[in-house]
Amino acid sequence: MTAKPTPAFIGASYAALSMGMAAFLTGLWKSSMGLDEKGFYFTILMYGLYAAVSVQKTVRDRNEGIPVTDLYYGISWLSTILCISLLIIGLWNANLILSEKGFYAMSFLLSLFAAIAVQKNTRDVAALSRPNSPPIRPDRTRQS
Repeated sequence: MTAKPTPAFIGASYAALSMGMAAFLTGLWKSSMGLDEKGFYFTILMYGLYAAVSVQKTVRDRNEGIPVTDLYYGISWLSTILCISLLIIGLWNANLILSEKGFYAMSFLLSLFAAIAVQKNTRDVAALSRPNSPPIRPDRTRQS
């Protein structure tokens, strides 16, 4: 059985997600990049958030014994790695000063981490609010 996340941790998770996304998007808004570059970075952020939440869900499902296909599990990991790789390649080739590149990388990674934390908190609270839900046992591993 899992303990309910504290309100402080839930708040910190949402705050980190909000600040990471706001910083990244504000940087794009104020940037002198072309619209095509701004669109690329915006798409990478949105795709990255979805991919990170998907990885968190599939990993936790497997740990709890909920069936997850190998295909979906692999696609989730591939998507997350692809997003991070595309951001690195985009920033490597961008005409930005090093501090701007670091700003985008750090706000992106903060957003991914926070999205995973928010998803975890949401799932923990939902599992505890269902009266007949099976106990959550994080020590359970997938048997093949």
